Amino acid sequence: MIGLSVAEVAEVVGAELTAGDPDALVTSVVADSRAVVPGALFVALAGSRVDGHDLVVSSWRGGAVAALTGRDVPPAPCLPVDDQVTALGRVARRVVDRGVAGGLQVVGITGSQGKTSTKDLLAQVLEGVGPTVAPVGNLNNELGVPLTVCRVEPGTRFLVAELGARGVGHIAYLCDVVAPRVGVVLNVGQAHVGEFGGQDAIARAKGELVEALPATGVAVLNAEDPRVWAMRSRTVAPVLAFAGSGGPPPPGGPALWAEDLTADRLGRHAFALHARDAAGATAAAPVVLRLTGRHQVPNAVAAAAAAVALGLPLDVVAAALSAAGPRSRWRMELHERADGVVVVNDSYNANPDSMRAAVGTLVELGRSTGGRTVAVVGDMLELGDSAEAEHADLGRHLAEHQVGRVLALGEHAGTVVRAAVEAGLPPGAATAPQDKEEALAVLRAELGPGDVVLVKASRGLALDTVAEALVAPDAVPGALEHPSAASEEPA
Repeated sequence: MIGLSVAEVAEVVGAELTAGDPDALVTSVVADSRAVVPGALFVALAGSRVDGHDLVVSSWRGGAVAALTGRDVPPAPCLPVDDQVTALGRVARRVVDRGVAGGLQVVGITGSQGKTSTKDLLAQVLEGVGPTVAPVGNLNNELGVPLTVCRVEPGTRFLVAELGARGVGHIAYLCDVVAPRVGVVLNVGQAHVGEFGGQDAIARAKGELVEALPATGVAVLNAEDPRVWAMRSRTVAPVLAFAGSGGPPPPGGPALWAEDLTADRLGRHAFALHARDAAGATAAAPVVLRLTGRHQVPNAVAAAAAAVALGLPLDVVAAALSAAGPRSRWRMELHERADGVVVVNDSYNANPDSMRAAVGTLVELGRSTGGRTVAVVGDMLELGDSAEAEHADLGRHLAEHQVGRVLALGEHAGTVVRAAVEAGLPPGAATAPQDKEEALAVLRAELGPGDVVLVKASRGLALDTVAEALVAPDAVPGALEHPSAASEEPA
C-alpha cells in the first residue's frame, strides 16, 4: 500500500484519533481481523454473525496501528466515523490520487456478465508490462473496491477495478473512489433485473462509468450491444469500439474485433485479433485462448481493447492473452476425469444471459467429445417478476439445444422441467431432484465416458459442491452443504 500516516487517514475521513501514535504509518487496510499485520488499518464492520468492534482490541494487539470504527473501543487507537465503508472509500481515493501522481493508470470494468473473466484476462496482460493490482475474485462493491485499491503500492503501474452495482448511482460512487481513465462496458443483460427494475435502468447504471471518464480517457464500448453502444453519447472521452462475434464493428473510428474463430475439442477458441486506429490503419495478431467457451472471445477482445487504450502494442496483447489462464474459481472451470467425463463448473453465478452462454458451451463440448450433454441447473436469483418466465425460457432453451439430460434444482426447478418437456425433451430426460445429494446420486449412476456435465446456478444455491464432488473420485456423500453460500454479487 502507498503508506499514509494515521494522522493523514484521520484528516481524510474527518475523525479524531482516540489513542495511539498519529505519526504511525498505515501500510495495509483490512476488514478481516485474521488478515491483520503490523501497520494495518482495521475496518470494524458489524456483520450478521460477528461485530468487528469486538475484534478491535485483538487487532490492535496483533499490530494494527488504528481501527476505523463506528464508536470508540478503548484502549485501542480508533478513528470513529458515522459510516466506516464511506470513510474507507475516502482513504482509497487518497491512495489512488497518490498513485496517479506517480504514474498509476486506472481501468474500470463493468457489465452484466463477464466482468470477472475480463478483469482476470486484462490483469494478466498488464502484468507482463508492469506491476498490476486487480481484485482477487469479484471484489466489486463499495467494500471490495476500496480494499483492492489499498493494495496499490508506490511502484504500481496499473489498477484494474471491477465495478458492480445493485442500482443506479452505485457505479458513480465507485468511480469517485477509483477515478478511472479507461472505462470498459461489456454488456447490458438481465442480471439482477428485479432489483434494477428493467434493462433500461441497468443501462443507466452501467453508463455511469463512461460519464465519469475524463476527456483524456478512453471509453471501451461493446459495439454489438445496442444499449452499450448508445453510451458513446454519454461520455466526453474518445470511444474505442470492440466486437467479439466474428466481424468488425461499424466502420469509422478506432476498434478491435475478432475474426476467423475456431475451437478445439474443449471449447477453447482461437481467432485473429484485428485493430483499427483513428486514421483507419489496420493490424492483426493471432490469439489462442486457454479459457473454455465461445463467450470468452468478447471478454478477451474487451481486455485487449483496454490494454491497447493504455498504450500496449497489439502483438504484445495478443501473446499475453494466449498465455492467460483462468484465475477466479467456479467460472467455466473445466475438468476432464480419468473416465472421460468432462465437468464444467460454472457455479459461481447465473443470470439468463450467462446461462444461455453456458448451455451453448455445453452443446459445443458435447459435439467435440461425442458424449451426452448433461445440465445441472439451479435457480437464477434476483430476477423479480420475470423469474417464472425466465426459468421457463431456460427449460425451452435446454430442449431446443437438445441437451440430453437436465437436472433442475431450486424453487423454480419444476418450471424448468415442465418447459423443457413441453418443448420436446422426453419426460425422463428432465427431472427435478429433491436436493443436491439426490442429484449427485443420479449423476454418479448415469454418467459415462465422453459425457459433458455443466453445473450452473446462482451463488445462493452453492452448486460448486456438486461439481467438486463429481470431479473428486473419493468425494464423500453427505458433504454437499457449503458453509459460505452467499447472495449474488453485484451486477
